[in-house]
Amino acid sequence: MGASSDAKNKTSRDGFSEDERAAMKERSAELKKEATRGRGNKAAAEELDVLSKIAEMEPSDRALAERIHAIVTTNAPDLSPKLWYGQPAYARKGKVVCFFRSGHGDKEPYSTFSFTAEANLADASGLWPTSFAVTEVSNEVAKTITTLVKKAAS
Repeated sequence: MGASSDAKNKTSRDGFSEDERAAMKERSAELKKEATRGRGNKAAAEELDVLSKIAEMEPSDRALAERIHAIVTTNAPDLSPKLWYGQPAYARKGKVVCFFRSGHGDKEPYSTFSFTAEANLADASGLWPTSFAVTEVSNEVAKTITTLVKKAAS
């Protein structure tokens, strides 16, 4: 952390910043919601949670998240939308494969779209992409995300 870091990013005695604590509280609340929901409406409720979270984002991040949500849900229908650490994510059998992080929410200059170890992206070269900075979703970027999501979900 540089000298210009604000108090929310500084770590406390136990090593967690205020932002990290807030993310953990959000994840805890998500888990509590999951435990109290009925089986029949869980997928729909989780997608509504994702859409609500996207709607709360700053306009620039909201536009990115909406476009990425559409790409993922269209091209990887087996992945289920859910919140993960308070951000939109897409899971297979409950395990997150890919996720969007709001740049404004993270106080970063750009948003990211990332993949977890659950994604089927590994290749023989020993090097493959897992996280991308996203500042716009042009047609070229949409094609790249589509290709990666299809491969990750395969």
